[in-house]
Amino acid sequence: QVQLVESGGGLVQPGGSLRLSCAATGFTFSSYILSWYRQAPGKERELVAGVTSAGHGRIWLDSVKGRFTISRDNAKNSVYLQMNSLKPEDTAVYKCAAQNTLCSSYDCYATRARYYYWGQGTQVTVSS
Repeated sequence: QVQLVESGGGLVQPGGSLRLSCAATGFTFSSYILSWYRQAPGKERELVAGVTSAGHGRIWLDSVKGRFTISRDNAKNSVYLQMNSLKPEDTAVYKCAAQNTLCSSYDCYATRARYYYWGQGTQVTVSS
């Protein structure tokens, strides 16, 4: 059974940090691109960051560059999102997703139809 389970969300003050984790089971994790998406109330789901199957290539949403870091550990079937200098506009439900098409551009990573598997999400709230 395929599962992606996110954890690590919560309430944090502006300028704070959180580390999200996504644990995967049921598919060949090391063969898949992994990405983090987010969706705020009333807004479209947007790609935050993606990482290639071997972890060498990364894609970022412009507004999180320099603040967020995506990484993966294929031995643990897990992908992470380290979020620093958080802002109120980062408030959203964050979901991890997996796909194994060929992608090298942000637009390709951001095509939701390419993703086979999705997690349920974890809430991140940035507020004072």
